[in-house]
Amino acid sequence: MSEKLTRRDFVRDTAAAAAGIATTLTATYTVRAGNPDKADTSKILNYIADMEYRRCGRTNLMVSAVCLGGHWKRINTVVPKNTDFETNRADVVSRCIDRGINYIDACTGGEVMAYSKALKGRRDKMYLGYSWYENEVRFPEWRTLSKLQESFDNGLRRAGLEHVDLWRITCHEQSGRHTPGEVEEVIKALEWAKKSGRARFTGISSHDRPHIKKLIETYPQQLEVICTPYTAKTKVVDDESGLWAAMRKQDVGWFGIKPFASNSVFQGDSSPGSPKFDEDNRIARMAIRYILCNPAITAPIPGLITQAQVDNVALAVKERRELDKEEKAELERAMDRAWANLPPQYQFLKNWEYV
Repeated sequence: MSEKLTRRDFVRDTAAAAAGIATTLTATYTVRAGNPDKADTSKILNYIADMEYRRCGRTNLMVSAVCLGGHWKRINTVVPKNTDFETNRADVVSRCIDRGINYIDACTGGEVMAYSKALKGRRDKMYLGYSWYENEVRFPEWRTLSKLQESFDNGLRRAGLEHVDLWRITCHEQSGRHTPGEVEEVIKALEWAKKSGRARFTGISSHDRPHIKKLIETYPQQLEVICTPYTAKTKVVDDESGLWAAMRKQDVGWFGIKPFASNSVFQGDSSPGSPKFDEDNRIARMAIRYILCNPAITAPIPGLITQAQVDNVALAVKERRELDKEEKAELERAMDRAWANLPPQYQFLKNWEYV
């Protein structure tokens, strides 16, 4: 989508496009790599035959089965000090486009700025998800409608954006940390952003299952997409009282953060040519394959720091989906090691074994 598109055009064209996409793709939940089912791919952004695409809930966007998460952990292992970081990000985004990846999820102010620049002139190739968490409701001073509006407008202005495809506000991890009034302010902000054309779709990110479930049930119209943790240990419980049941009932899109358990699943340091390079790549592909065995999730969104890592996760989409007995055992050992080595700030991932 061109940056020259005005918000007025955006509001008008989004409504028309949504109707057309819904007609074409509502019944098409997955377009597999190679398109063996001969689905109409003309409405899929940046369609590449080697990539799989999944319907992102009632947004009706067809999103690549693996996407680019905003975090760039361990980037110092491939971008030495005083080297051009922006070139690295632009190169990774370019490789994502080459591989058919069509969504970037930016979660921090730094990520928004970096990826907005990397996408300049090619917004027609990738959807952009936005959260500037430092100026959102995790901090008390940003818990009113006016402050959220101020934050969003300032972020768009600083990043040179007219609009984003998804504004998903980053919320607190624990239920009860927001008052009902503060939650209402979040919902009003999302409504304002969508009505004004600043955000095409809206949602939240949270680490707290009961909190997410309650919000989905209370505000089904405003919460179109949810970001939650989802690792290679996560299992969906087919229980009508759980989070997944609420998401399914309201047709919510679902992005999975921390698919590699904040890199705890790996033994190497992510540097090219490291002794564990091939083994870690294999573990990464198995983790992606495991997650994609759940048709409910739209896509895992790993942070990727090299073009080779982009190639690796794209390869995982093409590989046989079900893990064999030996692969299951290897991945289980890797995840047990990850659980044992999780830093204190990521212990919450253990609460996401069942959803």
